[in-house]
Amino acid sequence: MKRSLFTVLTFVRINTKRFFRDRLALFFTIGFPLIFLFVFGGLNSGSGNVSFNVAVINNSKSDFSKTFTSQLTASKILKVNKDVTTLDAAKEKMTRSELDAVIELPANFGDITAGTTYPSGQANVIYTQNNQQSATALTSILDTEFKAINGKFVTNVTPFTVTSQQLNERSLSPFDYTFAGLLGFAIIGMGIFGPVNVFPELKKMGILRRLSTTPLKVWQYFLSTMIGQAVIGLLSLGIMFVVAIAVFHLQVVGNWLELALFIVLGIVTILGIGLALGGWAKNERQAAPLTNIIVFPMMFLSGTFFPRYLMPDWLQNISAFLPLTPIIDGIRLIATEGKHLIDLLPQIGLIGAWLVIIYFIAFRVFRWE
Repeated sequence: MKRSLFTVLTFVRINTKRFFRDRLALFFTIGFPLIFLFVFGGLNSGSGNVSFNVAVINNSKSDFSKTFTSQLTASKILKVNKDVTTLDAAKEKMTRSELDAVIELPANFGDITAGTTYPSGQANVIYTQNNQQSATALTSILDTEFKAINGKFVTNVTPFTVTSQQLNERSLSPFDYTFAGLLGFAIIGMGIFGPVNVFPELKKMGILRRLSTTPLKVWQYFLSTMIGQAVIGLLSLGIMFVVAIAVFHLQVVGNWLELALFIVLGIVTILGIGLALGGWAKNERQAAPLTNIIVFPMMFLSGTFFPRYLMPDWLQNISAFLPLTPIIDGIRLIATEGKHLIDLLPQIGLIGAWLVIIYFIAFRVFRWE
C-alpha cells in the first residue's frame, strides 16, 4: 500500500512540475479565467446603479432653466452629454444608440407667467422606439424631481403617501451570480480541456505506452492526476477569489473550509469527464468534437455566464441535472449565502451520482495508446 501511495505522490509531483513549466497551460488555467472575471465583473458589478445617457437641449434663457440644467448635469443617475447642443445632433446619436433619450426644455420653460409668482414649464422627453422603457423610467424620475420643486412653490394636499422599509437581509447581486458561474467556467477549463489536450499528446509521443509497460495502474495514474489538478485548481480559483474581493468587493459569507472541500469535489467530478475524453481519444481530432458536444451545453445551460432563473422553466428543469449545475449552485450558496455542506445534500447527492457514472466510464474507455 505504501508503495502504491509513493507512486501516486511521485506522479503528482511530476504532473505539477510539468504544469508550472507549461506557459500555455498556466495562461489558460489561471490567466484566461481572470480575463473573463474582469470582463464580466466589469459588466455586472455596477449594474445596481441605474443611469441614463441623455442630452439636455435648453431652448430657454430663464435663470430657472439654467439652474435646472446644472442640477441635471450634476445628477448621478443622468449622464449628460455636454457636446450635444442641438436636437438634430441628439437625434443622430439616438439612432446609433449613443443616447437613451433627450430632455428638451422649451423657450418658455422657467418663465413666470402673468398672475403667478413662481416659474413654470413643461419638459419634453424625446426617445426612439427601442428606448421606450428607458424613456418611461426617465419620465418618472423627472416627474419626481418636479414634484419636489413644485412643493417649494405650491402647497399640495397628499391624502395618500408611500414609505419604504429595508429588510436586514442581503440579496444576491448580479456579480454574485456571475462570479460563481466564472468559477464553473474555470473548473471546466482545468478539468476537461487540460486532460483532453495533454493525454492525446502523451499518446502521440509514446509516453503513455511506455508507462503501460510498468507496474503503474490506471487508478494510480487517475488518482495522481486528480490530486494534482485539485491543488492547481484551488490555487487558480483562490487567485480569482482574491481578485474578486479586492477589485469587485465580493463578500464571502460562508465557511472557507467547506467552500474549499466543495470546490475540490467539483473539480474531481468535472476532471473525470476530461479523463474519459482524453483517455479514450487517440488524437486531438477525435477528442475535439466530442469535447465541444459535452462542454458547450454545460457552459451555456449551467449558469456559467448568466443566471439559470432567466431560462424558461422547462429548460431550468433539464439543466438542473447537468454535472456543472449543482457545482455552480453549491459554490454560490456557500460563498454568498453562507450555507453549510449539510444544507447542500441535494447538490452533493447529484454530484456524487455523476462522480460514480463519469469515473466508471473513464476507467472503461481509457487507453494507454
